[in-house]
Amino acid sequence: MKPYPKYKDSGAFWIGKVPENWKLVKTKYVFSERVEKGYPNKPLLAATQTKGVVPKSMYENRTVEAQKDLHLLKLVNPGDFVISLRSFQGGIEYSKHRGIISPAYTVMIPNNRVSDGYFRHLAKSKEYIFLLQTCVTGIREGQNINYELLRKTPMPIPPESEQIQIARYLDWQTSKIKKFIKNKKKLIALLKEQKQNIINEAVTKGINPNVKMKNSGVEWIGDVPEHWEVRRLKSLSRINSGQVDPKKEEFNRMILIAPNHIESKTGKLVYTESVAEQGAISGKYFVNKGQLLYSKIRPALRKAAIAPFDCLCSADMYGITFDRKTISNEFALISILSDYFSKYAIDCSMRVAMPKINREALGVAWMTIPPVNEQEEIIKYIYEETSLIDKTIARTEREIELIQEYRTRLVSDVVTGKIDVRDVEIPVFVEETVEMEESEEDLNEEQNMENGDE
Repeated sequence: MKPYPKYKDSGAFWIGKVPENWKLVKTKYVFSERVEKGYPNKPLLAATQTKGVVPKSMYENRTVEAQKDLHLLKLVNPGDFVISLRSFQGGIEYSKHRGIISPAYTVMIPNNRVSDGYFRHLAKSKEYIFLLQTCVTGIREGQNINYELLRKTPMPIPPESEQIQIARYLDWQTSKIKKFIKNKKKLIALLKEQKQNIINEAVTKGINPNVKMKNSGVEWIGDVPEHWEVRRLKSLSRINSGQVDPKKEEFNRMILIAPNHIESKTGKLVYTESVAEQGAISGKYFVNKGQLLYSKIRPALRKAAIAPFDCLCSADMYGITFDRKTISNEFALISILSDYFSKYAIDCSMRVAMPKINREALGVAWMTIPPVNEQEEIIKYIYEETSLIDKTIARTEREIELIQEYRTRLVSDVVTGKIDVRDVEIPVFVEETVEMEESEEDLNEEQNMENGDE
C-alpha cells in the first residue's frame, strides 16, 4: 500500500491533508434533506449502528412499532442516508430500503457529486464520527446531531472514478473481513454451546455418572439424582421489594448495577457507574453484597450476577437473597444462567416487544438442590472443565477485535486518501452478508424510541 504522490491541506480540522486532486465541498452542496411525510402504509424502518437502516420486521417484532400518527413519519428511499439518535457514536446509516422512519431523524439525499458507495464507507469512518461528535447538541442520552452545523462542514470529494474504485476496494476487503469474523463467531458459538452443555448436565444430573436417578416431576428438568431436592425458588430465597427513598443523600454515592452492566450468560460485571452518573435514584432497589441480581427483562439474554458490594440495582432487576444453608450463591447463579432455568423464564415472559418475567412467575420456578458440599464439588468441576474453553473463547474474541481494529484503520486510511488504491486490481467477489443480530446499542436505541425520545 502506498500514499498518493502529492497532498494538500484540506482546511478541515477533522481530516487534515488530502490528495491534491481531491476537492473539498461543503456538505450542504453534496446532500439535500428529504422531509417527505404522509406515507402511512409504507414499511416501518429502524436505523441501527450495525446493520444500517433496515425494516423493523427484520427484528421479528422485538421492537415496539408505532401504531398512530404514521403519516408524520419521514419517507426514506433506497440510497438515502439517515442521521439517527446514535449517529454521533457510530456514524450515519445507509438505507437499501424504502419505508418510513422517526421524524426525529434527518434523511439525507446524495447528489451526483458523491457516490453512495464512497460515502457509505466515509460516513462510518472514525474521522467522520469524530466530526459528528463536534456537531452534537444536548447532553448524555439527549444528544443529537445539529444538522445545520454539519451542513457547513467541508467533506472530501475524490474524482468519480476514484470514488467507485474506493467503494469497490473497501467492499472487497471488508467482505473478506466479515467472512473471517463470521467463521470466528461460529467457533465461539460452538464453544459456548459445549460449555453450556457441561453446565446444564452438572446442575441437573450431577457429576457422578453412577448415581441413582429419579423423576424430578418437572418436564423441563427431567431426571435428577435421587438424593437431590427440587424446590421452588420462593422456598429458597427472598426476592427484594421496596424502592429506596430518593431523598436520602447516601444513595447518591452508591454504585448502580443495571442489566447492560452484566455480560450475557457469564455473570460477569462488564462495568459499573455511580447513581450520580446515571442521573436518577427513583425506582432503584438496595442490594447487599453477595445477593444475586437477575434481570427481569429479556430473560433470553441471561443477565445475572452476584453483587460484589452493597449497591443499588435498577428497576429492571430483581435482588434475590438465597438461604445459604440450602443453596450457595455460586450454585444459584450457574443454575439461573443454565438452559433449563432460562427456558422456563423465556416461556413465561410477558409482553411481546420487551419480554419480562414477573415476580410471581420467578418465585414459582423450580430449582435443583444438591447437598451443599456437592454444590461446591459441582462448581469446582464446572470451572475445571470449562477453563480451557473460556481461554479459547477469549483468544478468539481477541482475534476478532484485532481484525476489527484493522478494518477501522483500513477504511479510514482509504476514504481519507492516506493510501492510494487506484491501481489495485479487484477480483470478482461475492459480498459477504452478515446475519441479523441484536446489538446492545441497537436495542438501546430502539428502546429509547419506544420511551418517547422521538
